Amino acid sequence: MTTATTIPGYVVGTWDIDAAHSDVSFSVRHMMVSKVRGRFTGVSGELVTAEKFEDSSVTATVDATSLTTGQEQRDGHIRSADFFDVEKYPEWAFRSTGLTAKGEDFVLAGDLTIKGVTRPVEFDLELGGFGPDAYGGTRAGFTATTTVKRSEFGVDIELPMDGGGVVVGDKISVLLEIEAVLKTA
Repeated sequence: MTTATTIPGYVVGTWDIDAAHSDVSFSVRHMMVSKVRGRFTGVSGELVTAEKFEDSSVTATVDATSLTTGQEQRDGHIRSADFFDVEKYPEWAFRSTGLTAKGEDFVLAGDLTIKGVTRPVEFDLELGGFGPDAYGGTRAGFTATTTVKRSEFGVDIELPMDGGGVVVGDKISVLLEIEAVLKTA
């Protein structure tokens, strides 16, 4: 059991995700030879840290329209109905369902909704730490990673290549760097 007294600087409370200091990014195999990386600039949510860390929870929303890979034409295609259909599904959601210790780190389980499809996912979670910020507040940092299959969320476009393989892989690696600010009364 991990309690507030076993994590250095741990603070029990309710936290807002600081979008300006957080990063939601992904990578996917492209043309069977390399990976394309992208990110979402719009993220919001709330974390609740409990006395027993494993009782903590998180809810988060990603603005799917904020997707960027650094290439405008590709971004437009990924936002289209061929992939994420962001006009119809402009937000994705995550709600945690459990948190368990795994060595020095944790596994964060929850329900992820993309394109109207909700599936269970597990993130490997690392605590970055807790501490004061330059504005008199308190901040916390977390890193989380997972791999999802886009086809399981209804993103099932197939773009076969001559000679075998596909233009865009099914497995998506997701990396979250989350900084949160403790709410004050």
